[in-house]
Amino acid sequence: MTLFDKEFWSTRYKNNDTGWDLGMISPPIQKYVDSLSDTSISILIPGGGNCYEIEYLFQKGFINTYLVDISPEPVGNIIVRNPFMDASKLRCGDFFDHDGHYDLIIEQTFFCALDPSLRNKYVKQMHHLLKPGGKIAGLLFDVPLNDDKPPFGGNPEVYVKLFSPYFYIQKMEPCYNSIPTRAGRELFVEFSAKEL
Repeated sequence: MTLFDKEFWSTRYKNNDTGWDLGMISPPIQKYVDSLSDTSISILIPGGGNCYEIEYLFQKGFINTYLVDISPEPVGNIIVRNPFMDASKLRCGDFFDHDGHYDLIIEQTFFCALDPSLRNKYVKQMHHLLKPGGKIAGLLFDVPLNDDKPPFGGNPEVYVKLFSPYFYIQKMEPCYNSIPTRAGRELFVEFSAKEL
């Protein structure tokens, strides 16, 4: 277990120390969701936190969508905000212990929240959770951020090296529609799982 464990994240939520929380779906992810047409696909949002993305997906008819977060606080927040949402699809647990098979995994501030020592493990687990040809889509930071606490940074060179053994890099481009405080700091990515 790293320093950034369940207790660390629960304390952040209890103290309302959640500077990463936009209070709404991230615009690049909203645009991506709006481009999807098959509402039957299975979707996972790992480390989703308060996860306005899952609300949006459910509203758009993607009812086969799941969230896993290590902290019970944000899971409870989602249930309070959405009393008619199927709470069984909101899982409190460790992403690295999660099992399932998904068509799509949405990445939204989870990768950058993990201790960098877990990055290779993250990539392998993402691959494990995806069906053949399944995709990761979402946002990664394109800056050298903190090296001692989340959010941890990265850049395209780092991401290609990490992901390419397990994924085809289909898209990795600067976001044009980030919120102002993240402008110029986000990459929209789409990675397709390789058959190994």
